[in-house]
Amino acid sequence: MQNPFENAMAQLEKVVKIKKFSDEFIARLRQPDRDIRISISVKMDNGSLKIFEGYRVEYNNALGPYKGGIRYHPLTEINEVKALAFWMTLKCAVAGLPMGGGKGGITVEPKNLSKGELERLSRGWVRKLSDILGPRKDVPAPDVNTTSEMMAWMADEFEKITGDKTGAVITGKPIEKGGSEGRGPATGLGGFYVFEALRKELKLPEKCKVAIQGFGNVGQNAAHIFNENGHIIIAVSDSKSAILKKDGLDLEKVEIHKKNTGSLKNFPGAKNITNAELLELPCDLLIPAAFENVITETNAEKIKAKAILELANGPITPEADEILFKKDIPVVPDILANSGGVTVSYFEWEQNLKNEHWTEKEVFEKLKPMLENASKKVLEKARESNTSLRMGAFILALERIQEKML
Repeated sequence: MQNPFENAMAQLEKVVKIKKFSDEFIARLRQPDRDIRISISVKMDNGSLKIFEGYRVEYNNALGPYKGGIRYHPLTEINEVKALAFWMTLKCAVAGLPMGGGKGGITVEPKNLSKGELERLSRGWVRKLSDILGPRKDVPAPDVNTTSEMMAWMADEFEKITGDKTGAVITGKPIEKGGSEGRGPATGLGGFYVFEALRKELKLPEKCKVAIQGFGNVGQNAAHIFNENGHIIIAVSDSKSAILKKDGLDLEKVEIHKKNTGSLKNFPGAKNITNAELLELPCDLLIPAAFENVITETNAEKIKAKAILELANGPITPEADEILFKKDIPVVPDILANSGGVTVSYFEWEQNLKNEHWTEKEVFEKLKPMLENASKKVLEKARESNTSLRMGAFILALERIQEKML
């Protein structure tokens, strides 16, 4: 398996060949400010004690408090968390947020734990890290396999330990516990705003045929948003299976089928395909919305999409990036495409600190111009250096961070 942090550093090395930055600045960006590993003891329902490994990486806080999600996954390890924290640093900078980058995680299969065990685990993570967390220091949020309910447990634990009642230490909370309106669809909607801002530049039609890998929160929301705006969703996948219907899927029926059967497989009227086949379908727009490293040098040559919108973090390896660039398949990079989620997280933080609550309409009205402006700036940087949108986004982010650090 590819090391995600090595991939992230390969991207950094590539950008410094395109644009000159201070050697001291780049040296400081090659490692996080801190990477912390913790052991969390959890009393299991059967009375036994189990130890879980947890992480928090605080990468860079030049622009503001460390910001980034917490994932619960059996394959989560420190290099993945470091890479994600690095990308969060750049993502916040690209979006123009006064936030730095961080990431957290626990190596666990959450499906194997009861609700009570998950609560004890989540509160344990906060207890071990409460001295470094805080609204002005480090602000976590949900990520893979973590929910708004878990964020509420964490915010409550932090309040018990510190007395902080703002709730601004954690974002992604339930609305009744200080969460923001619009957080659920924010990443998918943000991706759509970015796509719309760049569609003509990507030379894509007004009605696109779209294939989406991943049918979790982000992929599902993106499917609905693109569909409601006139685009045709021809294929979707979950972790086990994928389905294809060339004239377009009825998403509501797909969701009912998945709920009833536990899988997308054998959806009436659609063809069963593999996740790998979905990535290689001829379509206008491919949206990877699941995990990192799904497009590599082994399958990049077979990609037939006219453009790619990265709603997952790091779905394309650096080697695959090179191949796609040579094939003239533009990639809208994750640090721009999926920044809607962290932007609304930032809005939640701001609302908590000001003791305000914005309507969904207000949230989306603030989100759209921010992402349109970020898209425009990324495009400008890519054109200035005659490079890809990814490198344009990196240049924009690094310029903003360097300005604050030096």
